[in-house]
Amino acid sequence: MRQNGPVTSATREPETPTSTVAPRLIATDLDGTLLRDDKSVSARTVAALAAAEEAGIEVFFVTGRPARWMEIVSDHVHGHGLAICGNGAAVVDLHGGPGAHRFVKVRELARENALDTVGLLRDAAPGTTYAVEQTYGFYQEPAYPKLLMETPDLRAPAEELLAGDAPGAHHPVLKILAYHPELDPDAFLTLARLAVGDRASITRSSPSALLEISGPGVSKASTLALCCAERGISQEEVVAFGDMPNDVEMLTWAGRSYAMGNAHPDALAAASGRTVANNDDGVAVVIERILAERL
Repeated sequence: MRQNGPVTSATREPETPTSTVAPRLIATDLDGTLLRDDKSVSARTVAALAAAEEAGIEVFFVTGRPARWMEIVSDHVHGHGLAICGNGAAVVDLHGGPGAHRFVKVRELARENALDTVGLLRDAAPGTTYAVEQTYGFYQEPAYPKLLMETPDLRAPAEELLAGDAPGAHHPVLKILAYHPELDPDAFLTLARLAVGDRASITRSSPSALLEISGPGVSKASTLALCCAERGISQEEVVAFGDMPNDVEMLTWAGRSYAMGNAHPDALAAASGRTVANNDDGVAVVIERILAERL
């Protein structure tokens, strides 16, 4: 769910891990990975995705974005029409188009866990402000910065937004966002994980100190694994792409994985291979090679 520029500007030639297993599914992050920095999908990438689908390889978009931000790729979901959103908190059918997305699977963050997390982080990192992402609705504290072009449905303290009688309380919480104006992003992530423990899963995808907090055990990897199991696809048959800490579990889980040339060091360490930067169509470069190997 990155909001601004790339983490690094490094560009290097792809490093391809060896594999004797033919891929059946491609799982790719969006921001900083499939999308260029201007949030466009290049013609080369569009062609590569279509060619993969034509060759019988499913393509899943696996992103920190909420469903309402998926219009940018909704024309490229092909037959199944599904995407994994909110860092694994939801599987969404995009066939309905903007504003008509259908939630196929929801892995919510219990309000009790969310409230515990907010309290623990308030103590561990004073000055943290919060927003709440639900299946239908986005809410934020008054002091939460306008990081994106988003108008919240309501502004109130997080404790009120997460209360059982709060507006929208009948809709599941997908994740909470925690922002700190001064802390180093990686230091904030480490601090939060130590403070919160197993009450929630915490990661980040923004260059700023903005954490994304989901239910225990919820990640891109765990939801992708569920989707693959439903299709009879093993992890060895999955090729994954990513660039940020919220991609680490997915890059580690997939049988073959690639970190982008612009990736965060944690993503680079987790992946079994490396491709060129998102602005150089790194996902398309690898897909083209995979398809060429099948000839």
